[in-house]
Amino acid sequence: MNNKLLVSAALAAVVSAGVVAPVEAGSKKEKCYGVAKAAQNDCANLAGTHSCAGQSKIDNDKGEWKLVEKGTCSTLGGLSKKEAKKLFKATIKG
Repeated sequence: MNNKLLVSAALAAVVSAGVVAPVEAGSKKEKCYGVAKAAQNDCANLAGTHSCAGQSKIDNDKGEWKLVEKGTCSTLGGLSKKEAKKLFKATIKG
């Protein structure tokens, strides 16, 4: 079986199973960085070291995100994408 076909089928299965939850306009959810426990992130991280859910290695990594109810991220101690990117860039520059 062709690798592209296999990858496409696997991706379709993951998306249809609801493992990857898109954030759409008008959604009641938002991405919240820095609140995911290890292996409980929802998708790709800011560093670009992985592109899948469940790949985070440590709790509350500022580059990992999880979908949360809109308006609750800051109360959970999390960061918006803009805040997380700013922190990430500052860390890289050292």
